[in-house]
This record gives sequence, structure tokens and C-alpha cells, in this order.
Amino acid sequence: MERDDFGPIQQAHVKRSPAGYWAFIPPALPPDVPLDVELVAALSKADRAIGELGGVGGWLSNPRILIRPFLRREAVLSSRIEGTVATVTDLVLFEMNAPPASGAPDVQEVFNYVAALEAATAPDRTLPLSLRLIRGIHRTLMTGVRGAYATRGEFRRSQNWIGPAGCLLNGATYVPPPVDEMHACLKDLETHLHVESPIPPLLRVALAHYQFEAVHPFLDGNGRVGRLLVSLLMQEWGLLPKPLLYLSAFFEARRQEYYERLLEVSTNGAWSSWLLFFLTGVATESADVIERARRLTELREGFHRRVQVTRASALLPKLVDHLFEQPAIRISTAKELLGVTFRAASQNVQKLVDAGILREVTGRDRNRVFMAPEILDLL
Repeated sequence: MERDDFGPIQQAHVKRSPAGYWAFIPPALPPDVPLDVELVAALSKADRAIGELGGVGGWLSNPRILIRPFLRREAVLSSRIEGTVATVTDLVLFEMNAPPASGAPDVQEVFNYVAALEAATAPDRTLPLSLRLIRGIHRTLMTGVRGAYATRGEFRRSQNWIGPAGCLLNGATYVPPPVDEMHACLKDLETHLHVESPIPPLLRVALAHYQFEAVHPFLDGNGRVGRLLVSLLMQEWGLLPKPLLYLSAFFEARRQEYYERLLEVSTNGAWSSWLLFFLTGVATESADVIERARRLTELREGFHRRVQVTRASALLPKLVDHLFEQPAIRISTAKELLGVTFRAASQNVQKLVDAGILREVTGRDRNRVFMAPEILDLL
């Protein structure tokens, strides 16, 4: 990274470190971004879309049938942006302590993302929105996975950089603040998260996501923490009553543009382009979640009709609803859920197999796992 890579105004924030390399020190939020007609229109569209999404919980009999599936999808896609190879099916099998379908070694990273996001957005969370909470998120993300050596749960104590695989610091595309300046930037970010502001909340979320990525305070896992922060802030600032919206599907589908938009804020102060990109993602993914919610609801109703046709146990609808929160089940789980004998649980699970709702995926005689492929297909 060279100082000349940055525009004239942004060069004021490019500093040469004592070690001789250039690094970018992002100025404190908020920036001076004029709300032109295009940006106001995009903000209005995104606000309407997220408002419609917030109303989804009103017509869902059980909002968790939407929250849990989409949380898993977000974990898979956010991790995929970083090169992690795993599917929703792999994740569900991992949660069941069964071998992943694809043999993916990275599924622990995806599982950790689910755990971190659930803890951060839990109603009974004890930590306030803070740098300490962000460190806790990182600790959960990095436990037992590659990069765990990289001071998990702690801000970096050495310089990091972004660039092509295997590049050294002098070949980096972007160098975030050195450690001393990094801590000052983080304090500024924490202030932004708490100060009263006339800036619309959606724009503040977009600003915070950029700022976190520009500061890059961890040796590894910054992208995942930054995207998780988006979902957390949506709920924290009252944009959504529950964690219903995730943007990693949008970012993953436009990965190169996502990186370019973030970098152009640093190099050229291109805030409007980043904010338009972010708001487009909000509107796009809100519409997608609403449509998938409708399809999940129709699928659930269809499953209920199937089990009614079988003239089967009144316990089957309870099993069906459980599958939308956890689209895989063992007979032992069904036994506990229904409060019946193992034999009765086995019979009820088999009725769902006969109805085409479940499929056994291990091929074993013991500790079998049954999955609901139609639910997984919707994700």
C-alpha cells in the first residue's frame, strides 16, 4: 500500500509507521455525507422493506421457525465469504453430532458463528453494546478453529494487513491502523455506537460496519465479526424486533463489489457508493426473507395437512413444528420432545418418513439421524 493509492483528501489519514510502512487511520464517525436524491430514495426503499420484514412476526405463529433457519443460513454465507467450505446441511448434521455430508472440515467455524450471533442477540444478554461484547463475540467465533492462535477474544497487538494470498506487508492492498492508533479508533467507534445521532439508523449501521472493517482490530475473523455486528445493531437500534435480517447472502453474491466499495471509502472517501450498496442489500434481503418466510409457512401448513391425512398421532404436528427450528432429529430427541417411550417415538418418526417429510441420512441401524430435506432446500 502506498500513499499515492489514496485520493488527495484521504491522504491526510495515511500515516507512515515507525517501521516505515504506510497505514490508513480512518477518521472518527460520522462523515459528512450529503443526502442527495439517489441516497434518500434508496434509504426510503430500504426503510419500507425492513418495516415490512418487521411485520412478518405478526403473521408467524412461531417466529422461531424463521429465526433459526435464517440464522444458520447467515452463518454459512458469512463464513463462505472468508473461504470456509460448509453447507447448511453440514451445519445441521454437526449440531446432531453426526459427520457432515460433504466431509467439510470448516463446519466448526460456522457453528461458532451461530453460537456467537445467538448469544449477542439474546434477550437476556448481560453485556451492553461495547468493545467488551465485540471481544466476546470474537472469542466464541475463534474457539477451536483455524486462527484460534490469533489472540482470540483480544484485539491485536501487532500489525495486520489485507492483500492477495501470501502477500507480505509491503505488497498489501490495505494496511489498517497500527496498534496505538487502532485503540483510539476503537474508542471512537464505541462512542458512535452510543451517542445520540440525527443520522438515520440504517445509515449508522452501514457506517459502523465500514469503520469496524477499516480498523480491522483482530488478527483473524474481522469480516465475520463485522457482518455479525450488522445483525446485532439492526436489533439493538430497534430496526427489527428480532434478528430477522442478514446481509451476507447479498455480500457473498457480490463479493468483489463488497470489498471494492469498502476499500473505496478508505481510498477516495466514496461514502455514497458504499451506502447505496448497503441500502440495496437491505432492501434485497428483506424482500428475500419475506418470500422465504411465506414459503416456509406454506411448507409447514402442507406438512400439517400431510400428517392429518395419515390419521396419525396428535403428537405429529409437534414434531413437524420442531423440524422448522431444527430440521434434523434423532428418535431419542423425539422421545424427549413428545414425552413418550422410545418405541412410540420411533413409530412417530417413521410416520413422518412415510409422509415424505423426513429421510434417514446415516444409513446406520443405531443413532440414526432423520432430516427434513424440503426445509433445507428452502435455505
